[in-house]
Amino acid sequence: MQRASKFFAWIGMTALAIPVMAQETHNFSVSQAEEYAKKNSVQVKKALTNVEIQNQTNREITSAAYPQLSGGFTINYFPKVPVQSFPNFISAATYGVLTDEGVKDGSGNAIVAPTDFGFIQAQFGTKYTATAEISGSQLLFDGQVFIGLKARKSVMEFANKQRELTEEMVKANVNKIYWQLVVGKKQMEAFDVNLTTLEKLSNDTKALFENGFREKLDIDKIEVQILNLKTEKERVQNQLTNGYSALKFLLGMPQKDQLTLTDSITEEELKKDILADEFKYTERKDYQLYQIAKRLGDLNVKRYKYAYYPTLAAFGTYNKNAQRNKFDIFNFSKQWFTTALVGVKLSVPIFDGFAKDARVKKAKLELQQTLYDIENTTQTIDNEVEQARVTIRSSLLTMDLQKRNAALAERVYNTEKIKYEQGLGSNLEVINAQAALKTAQINYYASLIDVIIAKVDY
Repeated sequence: MQRASKFFAWIGMTALAIPVMAQETHNFSVSQAEEYAKKNSVQVKKALTNVEIQNQTNREITSAAYPQLSGGFTINYFPKVPVQSFPNFISAATYGVLTDEGVKDGSGNAIVAPTDFGFIQAQFGTKYTATAEISGSQLLFDGQVFIGLKARKSVMEFANKQRELTEEMVKANVNKIYWQLVVGKKQMEAFDVNLTTLEKLSNDTKALFENGFREKLDIDKIEVQILNLKTEKERVQNQLTNGYSALKFLLGMPQKDQLTLTDSITEEELKKDILADEFKYTERKDYQLYQIAKRLGDLNVKRYKYAYYPTLAAFGTYNKNAQRNKFDIFNFSKQWFTTALVGVKLSVPIFDGFAKDARVKKAKLELQQTLYDIENTTQTIDNEVEQARVTIRSSLLTMDLQKRNAALAERVYNTEKIKYEQGLGSNLEVINAQAALKTAQINYYASLIDVIIAKVDY
């Protein structure tokens, strides 16, 4: 029992040690984060697997155009050899000879053949039979198969475009979370600066209180502000922690790994190349995807139309068979009989209850749906682009206003603090100025995030 306890304790210590040993540290710029996600994101991996699945499906379609070969070996044993009934040709032949020769019976009368000779029952075959066979076929013409072969390239383009679309969506989300975390770090730095300032103000107020120049209430008011600021900082810190977890999840990175973001952000970078490029529908992956779907829809209609055409195939069979009454099938000194067959088969569709007509019409309707999807996508893109442009302009304007507001709030706070230290202002005015500064800073960082999201969306 003691040994077992030690063993399980060792297992537990080992299990705890493994994650620590496997822990890695990553220092990522945004481009490095994008590359890591491209290789490790579960969503991207799944999209890559779908491409490979389609590749194997294409191989399956291609196989229909290759020769089809199969072989087999069969042994049959008949405990009771089958009995067959057949007309009594022996009696018929005998009577035929007697009649032709004019033979007479014992009474001197000519022999007359009966009208019904009946049937003979006899066993045909042997107890053991064996057949070794190889057969093959080659499709010579089948319109549906040829259309399937023609569609392989477009189908692979469709699968790859879906992969690219997935990669683009992951990339966009990585950018959003990455830059929000960068802004969050700047916000945490602002909290630290504000806390340092408030703590200095608290210490100064305590010194004035000890010398009889301030009330205890003044100290308490500042302490309330410090506690509120620490609470707000803790809330933002928790959001950052959750944000890092979300980014790791999106990247496909183990949660135990350490992730450090190395890029910084400036307003100049956010304003760079905003709305500089002329937008084109063909640059959108989803629009490209529907264009490929349209080509596939056209091919699908043709595929079902080809079902009206005949199909042509060549085939051949070569086999050896043995017949024995004893189980000496593998005695190859005895005779094996050979059969060989080659042929061509033409299959002509005549009537199938209008099934082919229904498939053609269904394929045409599905193609029409794709055309509607393209039209809807075009309208959606126009709407999204226009909204994105409005959002970017509005976000940039708000960012500039919030930056000026934060700078103004900081000047007001510094002025009120100096007046307070000189005995010309009240404690309440300093506290209100500090609260206004904190609000202005929060609004500024929020506007930065709005610009980032709007730019990524555009």
